[in-house]
Amino acid sequence: MNKITIALASAATLAIAACGEPADDTVTLDEDVAMNDQMANDMATADGTIVEVAQGNSDFSTLVSAVQSANLVDTLSSEGPYTVFAPTNAAFEKVPQATRDELMSEAGQEDLANILTYHVVEGETMAQALTQAIEGAGDEGYELTTVNGATLTAMMDGGNVVLRDAAGNTAMVTGTDIDASNGVIHSIDTVLMPQ
Repeated sequence: MNKITIALASAATLAIAACGEPADDTVTLDEDVAMNDQMANDMATADGTIVEVAQGNSDFSTLVSAVQSANLVDTLSSEGPYTVFAPTNAAFEKVPQATRDELMSEAGQEDLANILTYHVVEGETMAQALTQAIEGAGDEGYELTTVNGATLTAMMDGGNVVLRDAAGNTAMVTGTDIDASNGVIHSIDTVLMPQ
């Protein structure tokens, strides 16, 4: 009888210990669920307007400052949709400091707005659709009419999409399909000029 009691007690101890182990797994599972919920919340936050998405990307901090200086926040936060060819901070660094300072001043606000709207096209154009349009356009390239009324020419250079501005300067698309609630952002390596 004593042996049976010891066996039952041992079995009960093992059962209790075994029951305790899944509780640890449940905590881990709960942590995984919480982590997934947090990632979903982060993604929902990232899916803001073009301006909000740009504000959340450190590569676009100069662009965001320029958009604010040119009073274009409301425009780029409106319903859209828009396709923005967004110069990175490195692209803005190519512009001489004196020119940047002048454009960011109150006196340069109109010129700055003109330059920035030259980087915006009405409608949402994803990278694959743009590439197909370029390939269908032939050697002359595919013309994009920008929000400021001037045109950009999109071309292929090897496997890269390149934009040519009115002055003949080019910018390479370096990042594509950055989604926003009111359009899409493609990053470029050079600031384009409308004239």
